[in-house]
Amino acid sequence: MAEKRRVKPEDLYELLSVGNPVFSPDGKRAAYVVTGISEEKNDYYSNIFVLDPETKESFQWTHGKCRSHSPAWSPDGTRLAFVSNRNGDPQIYVMNTDGGEAKQVTDAEKGAANPVWSPDGKKMAFTVRVKPGETVLKKGKKEEKEEKKRPEPLEVEKMKYKSDARGLFDGRYQHIAVLDLETEDVRLITEGENSFSPQGWSPDGRYFAFSDIMHEGDDLSFHQDIYLLDWHTGKTENITKGRGMFNQCAWSKSGRYLAVVGHGQEFKNATLNKIWIYDLQEGRFDCLSEGWDIAVGDFMIGDFLQGVAAPRPVWDEDDRGLYFLASREGNTNLYYSDLKGNLRQLTKVEGHVYGFSVSKEGRAIVSAAFPVKPGELYEADLERGSLVPLTAVNRSFLERAELSEPEEIRFAGAEGETVQGWLMKPAGFREGNKYPLILEIHGGPHMMYGNTYFHEFQCLASQGFAVLYTNPRGSHGYGQKFVNAVRGDYGGNDYRDLMLAVDYVLNRFSFIDENRLGVTGGSYGGFMTNWIVGHTNRFKAAVTQRSISNWISFYGVSDIGYYFNEFQHMLDPSDFEGLWKISPLAYVDHIETPLLILHSEKDYRCPIEQAEQLFIALKHRKKPVKFVRFPEANHELSRSGKPNLRIRRLHYIADWFKQYLLP
Repeated sequence: MAEKRRVKPEDLYELLSVGNPVFSPDGKRAAYVVTGISEEKNDYYSNIFVLDPETKESFQWTHGKCRSHSPAWSPDGTRLAFVSNRNGDPQIYVMNTDGGEAKQVTDAEKGAANPVWSPDGKKMAFTVRVKPGETVLKKGKKEEKEEKKRPEPLEVEKMKYKSDARGLFDGRYQHIAVLDLETEDVRLITEGENSFSPQGWSPDGRYFAFSDIMHEGDDLSFHQDIYLLDWHTGKTENITKGRGMFNQCAWSKSGRYLAVVGHGQEFKNATLNKIWIYDLQEGRFDCLSEGWDIAVGDFMIGDFLQGVAAPRPVWDEDDRGLYFLASREGNTNLYYSDLKGNLRQLTKVEGHVYGFSVSKEGRAIVSAAFPVKPGELYEADLERGSLVPLTAVNRSFLERAELSEPEEIRFAGAEGETVQGWLMKPAGFREGNKYPLILEIHGGPHMMYGNTYFHEFQCLASQGFAVLYTNPRGSHGYGQKFVNAVRGDYGGNDYRDLMLAVDYVLNRFSFIDENRLGVTGGSYGGFMTNWIVGHTNRFKAAVTQRSISNWISFYGVSDIGYYFNEFQHMLDPSDFEGLWKISPLAYVDHIETPLLILHSEKDYRCPIEQAEQLFIALKHRKKPVKFVRFPEANHELSRSGKPNLRIRRLHYIADWFKQYLLP
């Protein structure tokens, strides 16, 4: 057998993401999406495949280097809708499942997305972006654009005028349109200065559920509500009534119940997601999962998966209960609950189940990833909790690449509670040798490291570094008290948790060289990297990514800044003394660690001025610092940015640590 090679950043061009499995109505086939990267086009592409669960054979239904995704079976299973940008803007296409060419059924000016079939298969709801008062414009009905559009000023009257995901507000909101597939008539069913997402028709077709998005028209509203449109009366009812953040609805098979994922914001944006049930017959909206103390949903952080949509809950056939994902202690698994709240974990893997579909017979397919195995499809045995592979799209990479298997650790945190983490040995590890260690800190902070494939970690291990990553207080997966503990305490016990993690591995693993320690992280992890180097010199090199250095200015420049300080720090924006006390920039005179600053120029979540302030302050003091700016990139650079920039970023990180930590 040939000797395996080390992992390198450029392996992103070879790796494929598998996700979004969805059974056909009869359960005999399952569509899914495979996403890859085109080095030539420096962009992502995706195609739809269909699996026969019995034979385990897959057949490719779309082709090319465009993006085709979001497969949705018609209720009778004879057609498949999907979104594709094969002809420019993303539009919705429909193909017959017995063969033939796909037909484009939308031609919206700014594209269309999120196809949802009506129960009779005659209509389709989807989303478009339009300005208030606009209809769903056809391209052919609009005057030709100038060859080169002239720059226009942006008039701003609201605080919600920019978004890291969408950029600067262009006056358009996401609204829901309904297409009559027979007459081709299209009409909008939502309007106004807000954005909405379709959630689906009731089985009898009478009601249509949809959600709004953070009440975009109201700067000081941070709720998301669920609405029911009655097609018989034309009236719309708000069933959540401004009580929190709700989305991801699922109708029961009888149509009596609507399951909803969300929370009442008791702990602001640190509140655990729960499952709620709306009983249409009794008009009741009750929390099903009040006593669980687990995070409903997938909160795993990674840097590899592409084109993966968060799955909604799925009801069983007799309305007795529903299936859903939840995050717990570094793993995400498939769970089931009956209507009395009796919870059962179905898949029992130390891994990352990030998608699933359940047939009407109770057969389950999941998409899952593991630390040394990127995502694939599996058939889930819901009795034993085990997984049987159905795809092997990354087999070639796994056969040739040397991967580091992480070892789980648990240690006592700052207040005695158990903190979980993982340690990866460097590639080519040999007993008796000493190796440098890099501490990785995740963003959020309300997310979770865990048992999934992380390309950055593997690349660092391949360069000869041990890699330590943990879930300090503030992380999901350990209950409401733990995730809330960081609020009002940034730089306090979260910092101590991280330092205790380093102390623990230094005491337990003799191969780690305590004189060659590095630290890096992004977003909240970037803030914490800045905080660490301002409070200790034990690290010999650091890389801060998309970071925060000044909470005072963050208030006015971030797309979430004007409420984040109050939500997370529990400080008034005018409390300059309090905000400065927890700002890494206040401790810049203490920084001696060589610092590499990586930041995207179009990051609206943690704007680049945060990096600029830190760089100038350090450079002015003649401290060892380097600043790298990534053009045309936002906060998501490491996960979904332009491929060449993602790869350059990985090289910058490794090269900085090699310069200061390797002999």
